Amino acid sequence: MNAMSQTDPTASTTHAPRIERTWLAWGAFFCGTAVVCGAFAAHGLGPRMLELYGDVTKEIAGETIPGPLKYLADFKTAAEYQMTHGLALLFLGLLSSQRRTRWVAIAGWSFVIGVLLFSGSLYVLVLTGLTKLGMITPIGGMAFLVGWVALLIDLLLGPPRQTPGSSRAD
Repeated sequence: MNAMSQTDPTASTTHAPRIERTWLAWGAFFCGTAVVCGAFAAHGLGPRMLELYGDVTKEIAGETIPGPLKYLADFKTAAEYQMTHGLALLFLGLLSSQRRTRWVAIAGWSFVIGVLLFSGSLYVLVLTGLTKLGMITPIGGMAFLVGWVALLIDLLLGPPRQTPGSSRAD
């Protein structure tokens, strides 16, 4: 970094500020690994599901579902939620360039924690058969909800960040 960019907050830099890069990096990581997990579920997880859950059935909505299908669906749900919240983090990275508020930070960290706890616990549960990990999954779900509420609050109440040369007072 040169001396000018250290002292002049309006100096142009080639890198996004740290928090914006944080959300963008987490979002890209989660989206990329969600694709890997989804592909694994579609093309490689079947034999493991038969091995772990071949003799298991689950009662869901009044129907008996074979265990391998139920747990494969759980794995796919984890990947879908991971992708959704990865995309939300990419959005937060872009939003952070316009408004950097406490609510955006709460939303971002809630989405990160949500993916790690919700999707992470489902992945480990499905792959290992440690069904007690299912107790962690709702905590991740609650983190997702906190994140969405924080984002909503920010969008409804948070003013946009002023940019140099801007005369708009929102």
